[in-house]
Amino acid sequence: MEHPKTLRFKATPGQSFPIGPTLSSTGVNFCIFSKNATLVELLIFEHTNDVFPSEVFPLDPQKNKTYHYWHIFLEGAHEGLIYGYRIHGPYEPHLGHRFDASKVILDPYAKAVVFPKKFFRKPLSKLGEGGLPFLKNVVTDLSNYDWEDDKHPRTPFSRTVIYELHVGGFTKDPSSGVSENKRGTFLGLIEKIPYLKELGITAVELLPVFQFDKQDAPEGLTNHWGYSPISFFAPHQSYSTQPNSLAVLDEFRDMVKALHRANIEVILDVVYNHTGENKEDGPTYSFRGIDNSIYYLLEKEDKSKYKNYSGTGNTLNANQSIVRRLILSSLHFWVRDMHVDGFRFDLASILSRDENGKPLENPPILWDIESDPILAGTKLIAEAWDAAGLYQVGNFTGDSWKEWNGKFRDDVRSFLRGDEGKVSSFVTRIIGSPDLYAAKNREAEQSINFITCHDGFTMQDLVSYNKKHNLANKEGNRDGHNDNLSWNFGTEGPSEDPFILNLRKRQVKNFHAINILSLGAPMLLMGDELGHSQNGNNNAYCQDNELTWINWNLLEKNKELFRFVKILIQKKLKRENAQPGFNLNLPEFLTQAMITWHGVRLDQPDWSKKSHSIAMTITSISRKVAMHYMINAYTHALDFELPKHIDGKEITWKRWLDTSLPSPEDICLWADAPPISEDSYHLHEHSIAILICAIR
Repeated sequence: MEHPKTLRFKATPGQSFPIGPTLSSTGVNFCIFSKNATLVELLIFEHTNDVFPSEVFPLDPQKNKTYHYWHIFLEGAHEGLIYGYRIHGPYEPHLGHRFDASKVILDPYAKAVVFPKKFFRKPLSKLGEGGLPFLKNVVTDLSNYDWEDDKHPRTPFSRTVIYELHVGGFTKDPSSGVSENKRGTFLGLIEKIPYLKELGITAVELLPVFQFDKQDAPEGLTNHWGYSPISFFAPHQSYSTQPNSLAVLDEFRDMVKALHRANIEVILDVVYNHTGENKEDGPTYSFRGIDNSIYYLLEKEDKSKYKNYSGTGNTLNANQSIVRRLILSSLHFWVRDMHVDGFRFDLASILSRDENGKPLENPPILWDIESDPILAGTKLIAEAWDAAGLYQVGNFTGDSWKEWNGKFRDDVRSFLRGDEGKVSSFVTRIIGSPDLYAAKNREAEQSINFITCHDGFTMQDLVSYNKKHNLANKEGNRDGHNDNLSWNFGTEGPSEDPFILNLRKRQVKNFHAINILSLGAPMLLMGDELGHSQNGNNNAYCQDNELTWINWNLLEKNKELFRFVKILIQKKLKRENAQPGFNLNLPEFLTQAMITWHGVRLDQPDWSKKSHSIAMTITSISRKVAMHYMINAYTHALDFELPKHIDGKEITWKRWLDTSLPSPEDICLWADAPPISEDSYHLHEHSIAILICAIR
């Protein structure tokens, strides 16, 4: 990036609003909040790699401070100006204060962050350690970008299929076919839009794209997932094709615009529960040096210790008014200026905790988000738990919130691997989890259904490993979940046994069928439709390599799996309740759709502890179409009796799907479904079959 060599600006007191850097035709207004600071200095740098500022502007508490807002206006300041803060105040950890005037402090509201070449995280943890290659901010101008005719797709949840995607890992592998300079970037993702369209997904849910600390990982490894934010506004520099903190803003917007043209929504996985400053011995980037006691939850008895509901060492004080304003401003930026369509809130239960860490019945920040006019119409998805055990699935307040349904994941995994006593909970999950949502009259698609996500096994590993294999993470295999509800079918890891390979393939199809066709909005993990494996690593957050990158050669190797998932999605989006104007809540849908339960014998479902099978007939609300599901999680084949009449009308069943059959018989287009003449259906072990019929 090129920067002016002459940096001389006339300083005036400035204003306390807006917070952050505000560019105008005559200069830039800078404003930052710090209640407990004794002095704030604005630092101007000539180059990204400069250790020392070229100019320093002390902010006079009498002239440059209104309430707890420190502000200054630099006449002649412009886009591309590199800056940071030096903030003075007490270093009294036992009182919650960790000011360190030796550090360059990032502006929380800045839209761009620059990394000097010799930046290193560890020294930033040492008090008084100055003269280092510090991170800095850059003044940006967001007004010049041409959005053309860009519009939000506004896809209803009844027609939404989400694809959880890591921007880097999606195209970094050479097999992606993406232009070499675009691999692992926002622009690289654009080149894969035709693939996403062919698959049929309607929304990408991007793992964190806020600027994060890649060095927050075991030595020699890299933070890959991005759950270590150091800015809630700036896009992650490494996802740009250029080492330019301004270009990355344009490339992100280019990606959003291209996805919208393909009618694909962009949902961001946002981390407002903690930061990359970590625990007591972590680095000072921003909040710790601005006003530690304001921004973080601290232990009451010893404020030198951080409350840790995130599992990463610190927890943001999300319901404090200043932090609430920061979160809302960040959300506004991504919707208003970057045109994103929604958010998935990481560890969202933390956002319901008060300043003492106790859960609130009506958390202010959640209602702020719910009722905000700028956010109206955006998709709001909660990961409704946190690392301290606050599990709130089914209890997130507000009409707009949807939830990652962890109970769906666990109950479906348990039943399909053959656990006892799971048939009732399995059935509850596939009909929209009415135990969680029906009493509250929530939408039929209230639940975000998923079997796998970034955090845990891939679907291929879910059927290939009984235990996690995380030694590559250099944490002695202690990290990651221990109870994965997985099943390797007799061999740990890769196998050449045709019988085992066939069962694994069958089980993967079972998972996809249940995930996509159950009532709710399905989410797929990137690569699961291709059979992507991480060799049993269920916590690959620090593996930025071939382990996590998608190998696109799998598309040819596992083309039958891709075809299977593609047809499932096509059917999901064409079903009756997915059509425009169809807006029933969950109780209405379950009442009007008419579901009849069976076992191997008609009208005799087996709800016992030993049951491993269930069948159901679902008649559409229009009464024109019926589907008959048969699910066999037993270790041997079963013969299911078939209904002969629906509403007194004789019917002829056709086989649409059977996961035990080889491709292309495993699934077909409805128009190509072969008729079934028998009175019963022979279903192999660990298989799912779905029959269809027209009612005339």
